Amino acid sequence: MPPVEIVRNRQRQAGPLAPEMAGSARLARKFHATLPGSASTPLVRLPGLAARLGVRAVFVKDESQRFGLEAFKGLGSSWAVARVLGERLGLAPERLDFAGLRAARPQLGELTFVTATDGNHGRGLAWAARLLGHRARVFMPAGAAAARVAAIREQGAQCVVTDLAYDDAVRHAAAHARELDAILVQDTAWDGYEQIPSWIMEGYGTLALETAEQLAVSGPDGSPSHIFLQAGVGSFAAAVLASLGAALGASGAPRPAFVSVEPHAADCVFRSIRAADENPRTCPGSLETLMAGLSCGEVSRLAWPLLRAGLAAACAVSDDVARCGMRLLARPEAGDPPLVSGESGAVGAGLLHWLMQPEPGARGASARARELLGLGRASTVLLISTEGATNPTVWEAVTGDAAPARGEPGS
Repeated sequence: MPPVEIVRNRQRQAGPLAPEMAGSARLARKFHATLPGSASTPLVRLPGLAARLGVRAVFVKDESQRFGLEAFKGLGSSWAVARVLGERLGLAPERLDFAGLRAARPQLGELTFVTATDGNHGRGLAWAARLLGHRARVFMPAGAAAARVAAIREQGAQCVVTDLAYDDAVRHAAAHARELDAILVQDTAWDGYEQIPSWIMEGYGTLALETAEQLAVSGPDGSPSHIFLQAGVGSFAAAVLASLGAALGASGAPRPAFVSVEPHAADCVFRSIRAADENPRTCPGSLETLMAGLSCGEVSRLAWPLLRAGLAAACAVSDDVARCGMRLLARPEAGDPPLVSGESGAVGAGLLHWLMQPEPGARGASARARELLGLGRASTVLLISTEGATNPTVWEAVTGDAAPARGEPGS
């Protein structure tokens, strides 16, 4: 199998996608601003890397510093929990804030929130539940990294590692929540379970709105021509595609080429785009990949219509592409800052390297892929580093560097 497979989306539509999501994202962002530790994450420009790879500019949105959780996932979890609590209290979304929800804890009683996760989403939910005075129970698939399990338990949640693949762990969590009369907070949707996943996607919009504002003040190169988006179940990619696309469109910027990226072993979005019809495809097998956060075999019901309408192309890549990205960001070009980006966070950087500076045997394939994407010297590329070194063992093995301790800059 080649390091990278790429397919053009033949169902891409012109015009704005889900413009209402930008308004919902603004409400989520207003709430997020009230949370302890809230701050915009950096948008980092890498001129040395851009020069090396032969593009106009490279920007990286660094989510390793979000709420001290090493990943962006707390944005979706916290907004979904807030919306659940707000509905129980009869509060409109625009009235939600941390202090008010925390003060309402005696009125609400202790609630239990349940989810399945590869790591980052569960950690975000555990954190949100603890902040607001409630409990979380988290199920993880077989092979979950010990560090990710520990990070969830450090937030006070019960964490159970199952012998199931990710998608089966999701079904297990849903059944468990029904048995307990608990609240399932899952970042994927299926028929009959859509409201909470939609709130999670709205929460991810905070990242998109921040990025649009940061790009607007970054100079003449700040209008991205290409945006690479990691696709697990597709919720993150779809949310950013819709919210960031709307925000950039409102500023008059041309619509970028949004490109999804996922591992060969869990390439449900790639398979769905390649099929070129209205029906999403699943990915069979063990889903085993270095990129644990992207090890998902089924596309979210809510994400799929947005991805089908908005992606310019979809890519499936090898684990070595992710390893390349990790090293590329950890060992920067002269003048560029180093970035701690985990295996799922760095895969976009690895893909960009393969496209622009491939190994000799891949030059023909990468040239065809560049032509398909319209990628070249005039391109401005936005990457989103969705996580830091959430699995320190992998980080150290790939980069040769010691992972930062939790709480350190970049962690």
